Amino acid sequence: MLSVTSFESIQDHVSHVRQVFFSGKQRDLKWRKHQIQRLYDLVAENEERLIEAMYFDMNKPRNEALVGDIAPVLDECLYFLDNLDALAKDQKVKPRSIVNKTAKAIIRKDPLGVVLIIGCWNYPVQLSLLPLVGAIAAGNSVILKLSEVSPYTAAVITDLFPKYMDTSCYRIVNGGVEQTTALLKERFDHIFYTGNGTVGKIIMEAAAKHLTPVTLELGGKSPAIIAHDADMQLSANRIAFGKFFNTGQICVAVDHVFVPEHRVNEFVAAMKITLEKWYGPNPQESESYGRIIADRHVDRIEAVLNNRTSGEIAIGGQIDKSDRYMAPTVVVNVKYDDAALMSDEIFGPILPVISYKEIDEVIGLINKREPALALYVFTNKEKLAEKVLRNTQSGGVSVNDCLVHQAEYSMPFGGVGGSGMGNYHGVKSFDTFTHERSMLVKKQAMEGTNNVRYPPYTSRKLSILRVVLVAHPWMLKLKANKSPLKVLAVFLAILFYLKRK
Repeated sequence: MLSVTSFESIQDHVSHVRQVFFSGKQRDLKWRKHQIQRLYDLVAENEERLIEAMYFDMNKPRNEALVGDIAPVLDECLYFLDNLDALAKDQKVKPRSIVNKTAKAIIRKDPLGVVLIIGCWNYPVQLSLLPLVGAIAAGNSVILKLSEVSPYTAAVITDLFPKYMDTSCYRIVNGGVEQTTALLKERFDHIFYTGNGTVGKIIMEAAAKHLTPVTLELGGKSPAIIAHDADMQLSANRIAFGKFFNTGQICVAVDHVFVPEHRVNEFVAAMKITLEKWYGPNPQESESYGRIIADRHVDRIEAVLNNRTSGEIAIGGQIDKSDRYMAPTVVVNVKYDDAALMSDEIFGPILPVISYKEIDEVIGLINKREPALALYVFTNKEKLAEKVLRNTQSGGVSVNDCLVHQAEYSMPFGGVGGSGMGNYHGVKSFDTFTHERSMLVKKQAMEGTNNVRYPPYTSRKLSILRVVLVAHPWMLKLKANKSPLKVLAVFLAILFYLKRK
């Protein structure tokens, strides 16, 4: 069973890891690598326990647990073990100002301090431990708040953590709203949260009291667009993957799909082929289909379906509350202003289908909402995809596929506007948890040249400062035409040489 952290322990955890941070223990890169290696070992050596826990929490299939939770954390650990030395190295910068040409300009990569990471239940391993890897790599102390909504996985991580990690620097907190509220009263140097926008606003408000920066990984109603020219069966396959993977409980899941009005029936037929091939005639009996995380979420998703003001169920719709099961469901003829289906992120296995005539119509509808965390476009025409991207906003994009951009950890992942702020994955995780500390190093010499900046101020000193500090526009033109000027100089030199001959 998952034990709740006491309020007294929360204060002690934060105070203790801050004291250890100021001891400088985490500054050593070898020590950071050792902790990252231990986190790798925690996941790799206990993969079966973690997969079993996720199965108990939400009937998560083994393949989905590996792809969505286990593999990303292992890959991130290996990335930092291989690249940490280069990432943490001081960065030398060429001074722009002429007065600093003899000085050393350096950007140090300092840790922020004590970081709070608040994980999420839908990917309880990845969304808790992946940002933790970046925070460790950057040299921070960490308080890790696991999600109580996935209690089996949280209990396993809590049990394993002290056996592998240095708990003088990293502590786990478990509990619900009360424990999270208590945490937010403490001062942190950064807060990293994954979840919904409502809680994101609460976290941002609490962080503002301490001027604490935040990274908010939220969500939104991520649309998919099937263009007139798209391969329908391919599009259906990949949209089904983007909608029903993890039973639709993904922040970047396809929330709804725009389909040309003359191809809606074709899309439904293609989707039926896909779903029967994947899950059989009864998805409830399939070992490849998961469950909704909790009873209250089943009730919420059922209300979304039953309270809709438009559309007809073309596929699925079956619900078994005792099993927390909801069938893969497709609803056609949905109106974009449907209060139930189209107000908030669905976060479940219901796919509204909205028909359209022209792509400009779709772009206009998308821009009526806050930018989503993901945008999906299916087309063979690069210009059409580019038109959509030029005229919309989103956290990330996959063209002719779904979800995969989030799983490419060489790229930053994050939202914009209502879908979040800040990003992470790979080098961006290191940057998120790092303070770039600018440092200018000068020698105790050449004091005479500094007299021009000291009082008493004179018109002569002002003239010198103006020449030194304010570049004349002609200098920019000379730089811009550097190559032609070189050619001209060579040409004149050749003429001069020939004339002398």
